[in-house]
Amino acid sequence: MSYIKGKFKNTIFEADSGYKVGLFKVLETDDEDINVNKTITFTGYFADINKDEKYILYGNYIFHNRYGYQFGVQNYEKVKPEGKDAIIDFLTSSFVKGCGEKLATSIYDTFGEESLEKIKDNKENLLLVPKMTDKKATSIYNSVVKYFDADKEILELKNLGFTVKETMNLMNSYGKKILDLINENIYFLVGEIDFKKLDSIFLDKNDKEDPRRIKACIIEGMKNLCFANGDIYLTKEEIVEYLKKTYRINTDISEYLITLANNKLIITQSEKYYLMEDFLDELNNANSISYLMKKEKSKLTRFKSLIKKVEEELGIIYNEEQLEAIKCALENNISIITGGPGTGKTTIIKGIVKMYAYLNNLSPDGVREHICLLAPTGRAAKRMSETSNMPAMTIHRFLKWDKENNTFGINEFNKLSYNLFIVDEVSMLDNHLLSSLFKGININTKIIFVGDEYQLPSVGPGLILSDMIRAGVNHISLKSIYRQSENSFIPILAQNIKDGILDEDTLIKKDDFNFITASSHEIKEYLMQVLLKIKEKKMDISKIQVLAPMYKGENGIDNLNIMLQDIFNPKDKEKCEVKIGPVIYREGDKVLNLVNDPDNNIYNGDIGYIKEVNLDSKMDFLIINYYGHNVSYKRDEIMSITHAYAMSIHKSQGSEFEHVIMPMSPSFSRMLYNKLLYTGVSRAKKSLVLIGSFEAFNKCILNNYSEVRKTTLTDKIMHNLDYNG
Repeated sequence: MSYIKGKFKNTIFEADSGYKVGLFKVLETDDEDINVNKTITFTGYFADINKDEKYILYGNYIFHNRYGYQFGVQNYEKVKPEGKDAIIDFLTSSFVKGCGEKLATSIYDTFGEESLEKIKDNKENLLLVPKMTDKKATSIYNSVVKYFDADKEILELKNLGFTVKETMNLMNSYGKKILDLINENIYFLVGEIDFKKLDSIFLDKNDKEDPRRIKACIIEGMKNLCFANGDIYLTKEEIVEYLKKTYRINTDISEYLITLANNKLIITQSEKYYLMEDFLDELNNANSISYLMKKEKSKLTRFKSLIKKVEEELGIIYNEEQLEAIKCALENNISIITGGPGTGKTTIIKGIVKMYAYLNNLSPDGVREHICLLAPTGRAAKRMSETSNMPAMTIHRFLKWDKENNTFGINEFNKLSYNLFIVDEVSMLDNHLLSSLFKGININTKIIFVGDEYQLPSVGPGLILSDMIRAGVNHISLKSIYRQSENSFIPILAQNIKDGILDEDTLIKKDDFNFITASSHEIKEYLMQVLLKIKEKKMDISKIQVLAPMYKGENGIDNLNIMLQDIFNPKDKEKCEVKIGPVIYREGDKVLNLVNDPDNNIYNGDIGYIKEVNLDSKMDFLIINYYGHNVSYKRDEIMSITHAYAMSIHKSQGSEFEHVIMPMSPSFSRMLYNKLLYTGVSRAKKSLVLIGSFEAFNKCILNNYSEVRKTTLTDKIMHNLDYNG
């Protein structure tokens, strides 16, 4: 980091957030690329910056492809006037009211280099200056204090540990009262600032069992526990244990729980402790689902004749359970269709869309106006669109998610209406997202949930798919498997894993499946051989995916990605690259997006390829191509991506890959259980290769370990149904 010292000359661009682009005349610097006495462009966050005032800016001088060289400011401070001429110049400047040159000289003659400190310390000091009146003293004192006042808050916030950007956001949101608010209870900033940072600042001056901290830690602890375990409610014992272990709080929390309940931050029912938002979301889900269950069904008078027409048009002959699924979905206001790989869920979605169009005499445009296809992830939505020839989008995009505020533009006050919703990959749907969807749509609709109940549950709290099935929502479970060829084995293997059955011929090579036996130390070597053969055949890398359950270890994702990068995208003097910590990102690399970014229409789990690495650009440091469109990343945004040559089974959910390779190391056994293995295997569409220990594979199949999530959605739905008859 370098510095420039000089004068702010002008603002080119200014945002409400405090972000500014401006011109700065450099009088002094330690950066040899910057010329002294020249005016340069700067960018950064500022609370207040005054024309022709002196500052020291700390940051980096970088080249932007579009805007040229800019000084990116990471920190800054005002230059306090020093020396007789500078102090007199300041006192006679436009910043100080009521002080002419003679009076300014007299002030300096009286106090010397301490003139400004003496004025700030006490207005009465100014009365010691010859010919000073009380009116002038008041005006000069107020001007000087006002000038340095903003600096006081900014400096204090920085000293507490807040970054410049955080400081600017806090100053913009709360103004000068921010320090008083922090002193009163810093935890009110949870949601805006990381809890760990707030807690660390608080503990510097306060006791760990301060009541303010205990209440904040209870809420934060409940959030962390619910997210980690997928629970909607907790027991008191769990909360107490977490507070002891994580925050070293050992006091009795009974009264604090009562206070938090009175403040409507939590709710307690039958010894179950809910965060208020989670409780209300689950209640909204239960009310919406039960309403649709009780609503009068549609009558399909022409089903048999029209389904023949659908089959002819699609070139499909549906079996009995598939016909039942289509009919059930169109008759009921809410329904669920589940099934493993190869059971025909995709063809059923096509049939539902066609049948609905025929039943309602809809044109292709009319279909798009009446039917909405949704999925939790970008890749699942893309696949849904490709297979149905209909537009499909993520639920976040449909609800117009605002990333900055974490709010939805489509909500209970601004709804969207469609006659039919089809939601795919419902096992990934959590409590909050489903509630947000119900809030954003007109509930007088039909909604069809499609998924695989045996796949991994959502990352967020809730067990939506299983809970709806247990509550009696109309449900068709597809059992029959349609092989892609006579010797297609992947769907059979997925079913065997689900049933805990291990056939003796699993080790026998099939058209679409191969198990390569290898020790833990041999896995990487065999994997390399398989991938080199794939490379020789010039297969499309986008259609090949290595999946593993954990990141660390000899055969973990991090280690595999290093090896796979060397195979598929080796170092090349023609390709620009950058090293971030231990990781090298190179042009052509396959990468995984880790965050939802609706502004760029990319979502957690999307796969892209690095198109450009621009070492001298701040705004376009990396340019990554996702499904045909480019997204620019700043250097500090690189933490939102990772290599995707190998990826976790969790991250692969909602996706399909033509060819999947999975290492099966004994060291994975503590991580790889039946349902996770099933999810990984069922990602493969055309071929699956397992490399490793057959004993580890067998152990995983027999390991039915799966956390039982604590939810009450089923109970709430059934209570509504019973209560209303």
